[in-house]
Amino acid sequence: MDNKRNRMLENKSRAIGYARVSTEDQHLDLQINALKLAGCSAIFEDQGVSATAKRRPGFEQALSSLQAGDVFVVWKMDRAFRSLKNALNILEEFENRAIEFRCLTEDIDTTTAMGKCMYQIRHAFSELERNLIRERTKAGMEAARQRGAHLGRPKKLSHPQIIRLQSLLQHQPNLTPVQIAAQFGVSSRTIYRALSQSANVKEKLAINAE
Repeated sequence: MDNKRNRMLENKSRAIGYARVSTEDQHLDLQINALKLAGCSAIFEDQGVSATAKRRPGFEQALSSLQAGDVFVVWKMDRAFRSLKNALNILEEFENRAIEFRCLTEDIDTTTAMGKCMYQIRHAFSELERNLIRERTKAGMEAARQRGAHLGRPKKLSHPQIIRLQSLLQHQPNLTPVQIAAQFGVSSRTIYRALSQSANVKEKLAINAE
């Protein structure tokens, strides 16, 4: 502890901020303004970068710029950390490097023992919440499958449209896939997919396309 205090005294303490949004159309203004009000002398940013991305250039630069005695400041926990394990590993690294951590919206400050405890507890509950959401989503999808519901992207052609399409081909066998697609407002690839279970019709389309 004495060595840690000595290192902190040797360096003038700085607050280094980090802000991140996961898509390009989101704005960093709210986070940056809060970090400035918190007294951050430097703020590193990642825009359009998800928390799980392999590389987060702004985050990496922020970590490499930190010195003993500095405080790493974020607006919200999930702006910086991928998981509970990732958060605890970085906190341990901060402890080894005599760096403190603050989260503005969740009132976490590792300069105090209680703040360090809250850091671990809050992130543990966040991880639990994500796991429960994944579990509920998985259970909901399985229940939907058992009910026979279609999962994934909605079909571009409904079942009545496919029946009408088949009838159209029977009465006008010389139509090409492009002509059929134009009538239904879809691509020719959609026509092929929609009729893939009908071998006879698919053969007609292939002949017409030649």
